[in-house]
Amino acid sequence: MKNYIRESILVLVIIASFATVMSFDVISQDPCYHDFADKRTIFDIPNFFDVTTNVFFAIFGFIGLYFCLRKKQNDAPWSWIIFFFGVAIVCFGSGYYHWNPNNDTLVWDRLPMTIGFMGLFIAILSEYVNTKIERLLLVPAILLGLFSVIYWHYVDDLRFYLWIQLIPLLTIPVAMIVFKGKYTHQKYLIIALMFYLLAKVTETYDKEIFSFNFKLLSGHSLKHILASFGPLIIYLMLKKRKVRNIEPNP
Repeated sequence: MKNYIRESILVLVIIASFATVMSFDVISQDPCYHDFADKRTIFDIPNFFDVTTNVFFAIFGFIGLYFCLRKKQNDAPWSWIIFFFGVAIVCFGSGYYHWNPNNDTLVWDRLPMTIGFMGLFIAILSEYVNTKIERLLLVPAILLGLFSVIYWHYVDDLRFYLWIQLIPLLTIPVAMIVFKGKYTHQKYLIIALMFYLLAKVTETYDKEIFSFNFKLLSGHSLKHILASFGPLIIYLMLKKRKVRNIEPNP
């Protein structure tokens, strides 16, 4: 497969996914979203477990950030730094939101997540497609992610923000299929993706999981733990991987 065909497939996926999501009716924020299962106050911390389980984002995010600052990656050094920085500050944004869940505090939960999503998105494009992508698109991509949250907050339309979440999840498997990976241990990306998808499942069944395990841990608290393991897996990938001896993309 010629390189321009591979690139066209990836561009088509990005454009088609955006067009599909934006073709839906306006998606407003459901007020019930803030009604989480576990509302226990412990040590004067409201919603204790939903707040404190965010610490895993800080732990794994700062581990990855330290690694990438100490050993910059060859193809997308700043994208990986931005990714782990975004993961780390999710701890503070999400913790602040869960202390007092409402639409205004939710902004600070979603802003750092878009930084992480866009860092990962550009890192994947740079490593699989062209290293110049980081220099050209990293800053615009971050600004686009931040804008998606601002757009939701003032227009009450989640479509753009949902696409920002979706696009890294789509580009990872597509890039792995149509491009020849330069590095070993690329399967770790799929493992990280599976952790994130599993986290979305536990988020959806927040109350059911809380009841099922005798109210020890809610689905949303479990979501934080599972979602944080995705960046941990990616850190392990970066730490272990080596350049493969393969022919370059034609």
